Amino acid sequence: MTEAAPRLLAGRYRLGRRLGRGGMSEVHRAVDTRLGRPVAVKVFRSNADESSRRRFEDEARLLARLSHPGLVTVHDFGAESGDGEPYLVMQLVEGRTLTNVVEAGPLDPAQVLQLGRRLAEVLGYVHRNGIVHRDVKPSNVLITEDGQVFLADFGISRLADTVGRMTDSGIIMGSAHYMAPEQVRDQEIGYPADLYSLALVLLECLTGRAEYDGTKAEAAVARLTRRPRIPESLPEPLAGTLRAMTADDPDERPSAARCVQLLAGEIRPPEPEPAETTPARPANTTDDSTDLSSARRRIRWSWLGVLAVAVAVVLVAVFLLVPVESAPDQPVLPPAAGPAGADRLPADLSDLRELVGE
Repeated sequence: MTEAAPRLLAGRYRLGRRLGRGGMSEVHRAVDTRLGRPVAVKVFRSNADESSRRRFEDEARLLARLSHPGLVTVHDFGAESGDGEPYLVMQLVEGRTLTNVVEAGPLDPAQVLQLGRRLAEVLGYVHRNGIVHRDVKPSNVLITEDGQVFLADFGISRLADTVGRMTDSGIIMGSAHYMAPEQVRDQEIGYPADLYSLALVLLECLTGRAEYDGTKAEAAVARLTRRPRIPESLPEPLAGTLRAMTADDPDERPSAARCVQLLAGEIRPPEPEPAETTPARPANTTDDSTDLSSARRRIRWSWLGVLAVAVAVVLVAVFLLVPVESAPDQPVLPPAAGPAGADRLPADLSDLRELVGE
């Protein structure tokens, strides 16, 4: 059996092995037979919907207007046979994704500082051109063997003045594990969303794991219940910059240009909000178990107090509600009057006999 001949796209680009596959396209290593150079060709998949086709074409137009050392260069764009499958011919970047790099182990803070500055510079250029990336994540960062860094995949990017929140089918755009809170809440998305996502990427480089993991739903919801955990051992200016970039309010996050200055140490990051103070531990308290015992004793005495009050209330209620029999009439003694001493004795005995009924 003979191998199938490599596909020749548009009579010019000979497709080779597949480098990656997304929801609406495939990327192949290819050769531009006219110029004799290796390229990467992104081919739109024919089974994708019309909305995906429009996003593919938008990506080509967006990238065609950009030129930066940190962005993959677009060489050509077209479609086979007029209305056939669109394709995008790009610079071939030989290297690994940041996902592959982190899988080999966490990076040290100095490496993350350098990586953060480069990606912030790229985002600064993209934002100055009015574009929101909306999908900054490790798999969209390419790193060559000589250390060059590229931000790729603008498939869901939008111009800032027309950026939407969802697709036509009602699906929120972006990767759940790296979304900004406003993306999860289905609010308007602007440049600050890219900086939040970048912070999560840098945090993952430091820890070796996604800050918000689990299923897509779990990762998205977690964004709304807690802020990212910045390691206490992280040095400045990295720690302060990550705190600022992950502010819940988009207006409180620094711009991409300011992030470059922060990560370069040119300006100082904002001071963290002071933590709530806790009462000092008594001198005779040595550990958490002692604190727990004290708390239990306080709770025990509190319950005893409540119980005593309840018993008292019940007794009072019983006293007020239960009728009390009236006391029998008491005999009326004669007034202490008359003769004194022995002279009065006969009269007193006579009165006593009358009282007892004799």
